[in-house]
Parts: sequence; structure tokens; C-alpha cells
Amino acid sequence: MRVGVPRESVPGERRVALVPEVVARLASGGFEVVVEREAGQAASFPDAGYEEAGASIGSDVYDADAVVKVQAPTAEEAGRLRQGQILIGFLQPLTDREGIERLAGRGVIAFAMESIPRITRAQPMDALSSQATVAGYKAALLAADRLPKFFPMLMTAAGTVAPAKALVLGAGVAGLQAIATARRLGAVVTGFDVRPVVREQIESLGANWLDLGVVGEETEGGYAQELSEDQQRQQQEELEARLPDFDVVVTTALIPGRPAPRLIPAGAVAAMRPGSVIVDLAAEAGGNCELTAPGEVVEREGVTIVGLLNLPSTMPYHASQLYARNVSALLHHLAPEGEPVLDFEDEITAGACVTRKEEVRA
Repeated sequence: MRVGVPRESVPGERRVALVPEVVARLASGGFEVVVEREAGQAASFPDAGYEEAGASIGSDVYDADAVVKVQAPTAEEAGRLRQGQILIGFLQPLTDREGIERLAGRGVIAFAMESIPRITRAQPMDALSSQATVAGYKAALLAADRLPKFFPMLMTAAGTVAPAKALVLGAGVAGLQAIATARRLGAVVTGFDVRPVVREQIESLGANWLDLGVVGEETEGGYAQELSEDQQRQQQEELEARLPDFDVVVTTALIPGRPAPRLIPAGAVAAMRPGSVIVDLAAEAGGNCELTAPGEVVEREGVTIVGLLNLPSTMPYHASQLYARNVSALLHHLAPEGEPVLDFEDEITAGACVTRKEEVRA
């Protein structure tokens, strides 16, 4: 099976779908890999590294049996795909209906990395989790960078400096990584999630648990179920009363395919101390904070609100390395020993496939 790795064309995207370390393993497993020139350059993976790993460098990546990407293909890129060809990437099946229908019209067999079932057998392919790990780590660093205070407690000749207080809303993969990183930086960290089942995970990282009296259920995929209007109102009121106690707030609440739930109203921002920082990891879905400006860093009521997008791309080396391992695991699943065997009775294959011979799967 021949696998093509194009250079990503979306502005600001610095990741690459496969890295040399993974290419070497694929080559020994019966795959042939062709990489577009400078595809890994922005992620610090030069062409020479791919050649040493057994890949060829060329422009015919779209002639391969399978094309692996990070971002969904543009209209021009989709036009280069052919019927029966396998495509793997973040394809946004819940939000980019036009793009999915375009792939279906080309007869592409497309597998969306965000549609990988959240089951034990598929954990090595879970790209949402691997990239959320990167985003959570970077969120804590952004908060520390923007906060006009030290994160750790310092004892100096000039006196003792109290540690920063950080609150992380949402204890999924990104939230837990943000908690762990803020703790390593020395902040006093508190975590909140509507799912009481994650309290133990938050406390195991050395953070405090924030009890707002709002309890939600967990979906089969491990996400928090959307709260009722009354629960959302209660949550916002409780947060508005508690937020002035914190210097940093990192928000991570997302529901796949839907606008991000609003956790922090404008009034709660106004109640925070000047110099406080909010890092909104849900900015791509509109933001958990009412005043978030997606793609921007803004100051409102003396509070800095970071709404930067695609944080994994700002750490492209390790983000690419993790993503490449996810892609490799899916390739090995779809093509054992390098030969495609697409079993659509299999839960992983069927769950991740979003187009198949002009069919679109929601």
C-alpha cells in the first residue's frame, strides 16, 4: 500500500501527518511512503530525515493508494483525489458538510480522525486526545506568560511572593493536562467539571475540587452531557461569585459538532481582578467565555482573554509526532501487513468512515 503525505496548505498549520520515526515503522510493515517536498519542514522534520527513514520525496503524493493529512483537504486538493482512494485526516464531519459531500462526490473512502470510536481497542488512534494533550499544556504556558505575576511561591530577600491561583474548567484530556502543567509551574490549582466521576482524577494531580452544586451526566463517548438551561444559569451564577478568587482561568468545555457552552458571562469577567487571564480552549467553537474573540488576544475589563486557535500547531514537533502515531495505528488497522482490508462490520472502520462511494455518513 502506497501512502502519500502532502504538505499542509491551511494558513498557520505547521503539523505534518507522518514523521520519520513513524515512516520507518510503516516501511518495515509493508507500506511504501511518499512525502511531498518540505511537508515536515515547519514541524522541524527535514526531507533528509524522511529519506533516511525509507520514504521517497516527490510531488505525486495524491497518486498514492491512501493520502494522510492533518487538516481537511481544500476544494483544489479534493479535486486531486480519485474514486476508491483512502483519505485520513481531521475532516470535520459534523461542521463541514460541504467538504464531506465533496469527498463523497469524488468517491473517496474518507476516515475522520475525530470520528474514531472512544473504545479501548481504538485508544492508539485517538487523535483528539493526543492533540488535546498538546493544547492543555500550551494553555497553561500561555496563561503563565500573560499573567503579570509569578506562578510559583517565591521566598526572596525582599519577602515572600504568594503563588498564583488557577482554575481549570473541564477535566477532559486538555483540562487534566492544563492542571498538571499549572501545578508543575507552581500555581495553586483548582479544577471543575460537571461530571463528579472526574473529581478523583483532578485531586490525584494535586489540585483542589471546585464544587458548584451542578452535576451533569457523562455521554458514552466520555464527554459531559449538555446541561439544562436552569443548570447552565446556576453554573454561571456560581462561577461569577467564585472567579474573583482566581488569577488564571483555563476553559476547555466542548461538545463535538455544537457551539461551545457559555460558562463565563461578561459580568463574571468584570468581577475578576485586573491583570487576571482567561485562556479559552473552546475558542474554535465560539468560546466558553462570552467576551472571547476567536483567533485573538483581547483585554476586557482589565482581564486578558486568550482566544488563539489551533494551539497544537504552535507546538508542531511533538503534536506531529503524537498525531503520526495515531495515523499509523489506523493505517495498520485498515491495512494489516500493508494490504487494505476494509471490514465495514468492524466498529473502528465503520465508526471512522465518513464517506464511501458517494455515500455520506453523519
